[in-house]
Amino acid sequence: MASGKQRADDIEIDEHDDFEVDEGEHFITQDDILAEVPDDGDAPMDEDDDEVPDLGEGSSGVIDDNSVQHFTGHTSSVFTVSCHPTEPLAASGGEDDLGYIWDITDGEVIVKLTGHTDSVTSTAWSSDGELISTGGMDGKIRIWRRVGKDNYRTWEFLTELQGPDEVMFLRWHPKGNVLLAGSNDSTLWLWQLPKGTTMQVFSGHTGAVNCGEFSPDGKKIVSACADGTLILWDPRSPTPVFKLGPEDARFALDGITSIAINPSSTLAVVGGAAGGVRVVSLTKGDITGTLGGHTEGESIEAITFVDLTGSGSGPGIAVTGATDGKACIWDLSTMRLRATLQHEDAITGLLTHPAPKAHIVVSASADKTLKTWDARTGTLIKTHKAHRAAVLGSSLGLGGAVVISAGDEGLCAVFTTENTDEDGNMQP
Repeated sequence: MASGKQRADDIEIDEHDDFEVDEGEHFITQDDILAEVPDDGDAPMDEDDDEVPDLGEGSSGVIDDNSVQHFTGHTSSVFTVSCHPTEPLAASGGEDDLGYIWDITDGEVIVKLTGHTDSVTSTAWSSDGELISTGGMDGKIRIWRRVGKDNYRTWEFLTELQGPDEVMFLRWHPKGNVLLAGSNDSTLWLWQLPKGTTMQVFSGHTGAVNCGEFSPDGKKIVSACADGTLILWDPRSPTPVFKLGPEDARFALDGITSIAINPSSTLAVVGGAAGGVRVVSLTKGDITGTLGGHTEGESIEAITFVDLTGSGSGPGIAVTGATDGKACIWDLSTMRLRATLQHEDAITGLLTHPAPKAHIVVSASADKTLKTWDARTGTLIKTHKAHRAAVLGSSLGLGGAVVISAGDEGLCAVFTTENTDEDGNMQP
């Protein structure tokens, strides 16, 4: 770890430079690279020939099942699922130490993602869908890439990234092949792919880095840890831009569990383990609001932003979900509660549709269901049922037409977010 702290003074950056990623251009130069990650010699991954068993009608043990497809390749709890940006593919990871790329239209396994020695807790596609990353409790981050240009059904192992003690989350840069990971050992890591070169190791947290995000404009990183510290970073520098922590009584959140950044990259909404929610200005580095709609002592597990105007400007509309089963919709221009959405158990995930239906929100819950809502009015559009246990992961695919869920009983399910056609078929 010492080497990750030696290079802060070696980089000269014009303070007026914008942090941008243009097509064919990297936002950090070769001179900024910390160290090469050695090739471990893994051979390309062959397609897996295992057949996925069909659950059959009623075999899920659920009376109501309005899913359009099941994936049953995992043998125990599924912790994470991610939909490909454009193709009908999903990547899932679970307690069985395995990941899979699978076809959401028929449940077919495309590739078994092996190499982890503990639970796979994170999966994430690059912004162009050419790379898939898996992260685990073993501290490994493994990368696969698409082979050829004809289709998305052939993948090969690319490299393994090491450094984190235990991977808490993975995020790809919105405009380039740069990967961010939070670690249980209080560090934050940044790599450039496909070479797998380490770009930064951020040190400044004192607890497990539970959550982190690139800003939508790609110029900032916000990270937060279990000890209640929030840090804003310039990705080109290992020195924090600003830091907020529990020493400021207004920011005492009993540990930070979730964050989200608004579409204009000016505000972050931060959720805590004790039910508190704070709004933080990323331009001024101070607290601009306190949102108090959740039950005290109930952890904020998910936050997302809804762009009701389609402009992407202004403070925005935020949705916060907690273990009290409530999702609260907030107008950040007034700091007022617009509507409250209700589940029967803890909310585990919140997803926002892309334009032109950016007013649609999907919530996932430990009550075994997912729900689609109209955030403009708080109206329930559809309840999604297939699981026999808590929904632990969720992701939107095909431009928001489908939602994929990952369950504690080992099932992944595919639902249409709104309605199917008259024959009950999924509409891509």
